[in-house]
Amino acid sequence: MVITGIGAITPIGHTAAETWENLVKGQSGLATITLFDAAHLPTRFAGEVKDFQPQAYIPAKEAKRMARCSHFAIATAVQAVEDAGLPYPFTDDLAERSGALVGTAMGGFDRAEDGLRDYLERGLGKVSPFSLPAALPNLSTFHICVKLNAQGYSNTTSTACAAGTMALAEAAEVIRRGRCDVMIAGGVEATIVETTLAGFSAMRALSTRNDDPAHACRPFEASRDGFVVGEGGAMFILERLEHALARRARIYAELLGSAHSSDTYHIAAPDPDSRGAIRAMRWALADAGVSPLEVDYINAHGPGTPLGDTAETKAIKSLFGEHAYNIPISSTKSMIGHSFGAAGAIEALACVKAIETGVIHPTINYQTPDPTCDLDYVPNQSRRHQVQVALSNSFGLGGQNSCLVLGKYKDKA
Repeated sequence: MVITGIGAITPIGHTAAETWENLVKGQSGLATITLFDAAHLPTRFAGEVKDFQPQAYIPAKEAKRMARCSHFAIATAVQAVEDAGLPYPFTDDLAERSGALVGTAMGGFDRAEDGLRDYLERGLGKVSPFSLPAALPNLSTFHICVKLNAQGYSNTTSTACAAGTMALAEAAEVIRRGRCDVMIAGGVEATIVETTLAGFSAMRALSTRNDDPAHACRPFEASRDGFVVGEGGAMFILERLEHALARRARIYAELLGSAHSSDTYHIAAPDPDSRGAIRAMRWALADAGVSPLEVDYINAHGPGTPLGDTAETKAIKSLFGEHAYNIPISSTKSMIGHSFGAAGAIEALACVKAIETGVIHPTINYQTPDPTCDLDYVPNQSRRHQVQVALSNSFGLGGQNSCLVLGKYKDKA
């Protein structure tokens, strides 16, 4: 399974290229919230997508009827298709041999919140008839299929923080089963809304460094105090190798394997023995036919939570043994926050670009080492490093884990 196109919209870029450029620079996209008035909340900052105009991709009237995550979904899907050199809307055989699979944790939650607020404050007559359908998690997939005329397989994954990763993994399986030649797959999220921030604040899960948002997310660092909410999306064109070669497509990387597991431990806290994470990584490597010694980069889940980062470090050391100390590891969330269902897709982008460019982006805001997190987290500065095989980790609320193995494409001819 090969990747031939990428699109992205994140707090540090409106395209995959711009996002990657700023990741390599170590640019933070975290700042005071502008999407709503957060003055009364303990955490008043997030990773917002800035100055995005959906009308560049969607007619204004249609855009008003959609959730923000659907704006991101359409934009990133169009970018990915254009990057892959595919004409759209799809016609003839490609329409029926193409599909979409999108991961999202909460879908159009912003529209649900708007609808409820309108009802409570202004009455039923002021509730938009589009607020409920726009809130459905599967609407982003629907809008992509309509925009591109993808008439084949269509599905949505909603496995919290693992959703984007799982969407890519399952889209690859659709192609392997022979159902499609091309899949548009990835993750989107847009939940920088009052209810989300209030809920995570009540859980005491968020960083509260309101005086310094850019340095608030500190994965694996001793003074980390919680994650930062982010938003955005990334979409990929996954393609059957023979189909890509027949049209002489540029190939970024191969999706070599994947796996999923369940902690069966706790709704939010990681298993202190990291058993679920270990299983997901081990099974993904086995699915890819790759040994632990062949992995030369790990994009960590790395949210910046005291328990989560320690548990992930423990899992990596348990699976990789002494080789764990030789593997560069970085957290994309240190710069853009945690975008839940979009996180794994954006982090897959970081893996693909590392494979393509031979550069690993840093984990920023790393100042004081934590003795429970003693691996190489590529602190503060990007690094030249040839990557043949990358592992991308996503560990979600509810103990649902998903891992991807990506590799450099090697011509089999």
